[in-house]
Amino acid sequence: MARVVVDVMLKPEILDPQGQAVQRALPRLGFEGITDVRQGKRFELDVEGPVDDAALARVREMAETFLANTVIEDFTVRVEAAGPQEGAPA
Repeated sequence: MARVVVDVMLKPEILDPQGQAVQRALPRLGFEGITDVRQGKRFELDVEGPVDDAALARVREMAETFLANTVIEDFTVRVEAAGPQEGAPA
């Protein structure tokens, strides 16, 4: 089983009030030097079988029609490198 990650972010020209709220709060918490914050969504999809071009095309279609509002959001799709299984010794 492989993991595919879909990251969804507001397009740069779209106002991000949640990101702005975080940016304004950071200096009050002692975190200086951050000039911009954008908030997004991350979806982790565990895919049965090989993640070939057809599987990635299905995930892109899913992202375009369901996970992202493509009028105001952009998305990226990538295969995450396999790591240790949950509960397995490191």
